[in-house]
Amino acid sequence: MNQKTKIYFGPPLVQLTEHEKNTLEISGKINRCAERYLEILRQHNRIEVNDAERECLRQICQIGYMSTLEIHELADEVLDGEFEIEGLDREALIKKLQSASFADLVALVEELGF
Repeated sequence: MNQKTKIYFGPPLVQLTEHEKNTLEISGKINRCAERYLEILRQHNRIEVNDAERECLRQICQIGYMSTLEIHELADEVLDGEFEIEGLDREALIKKLQSASFADLVALVEELGF
């Protein structure tokens, strides 16, 4: 058993656990979701990016927290990016991002550490 910890319940966790009645139910719900999320990441980390593409995405993601809307709009951000990266083929990266599922994009952002 892991040690108990205090966490902030932001709007997503409040919504996720709004029908749970006690701490064991809440803990179970959060842990099930985390387990499933980790499995989604494991299965969807399939977007192959080269070093230049990775650097481009890092520059875009360095705003910090990436909301779901921002993740959906990664291809648009690459298109609108006002920076140059040696060896970057923006069109190729945009096509990769546009053809990826949302789970693939989330896995990519997580892999990059954002």
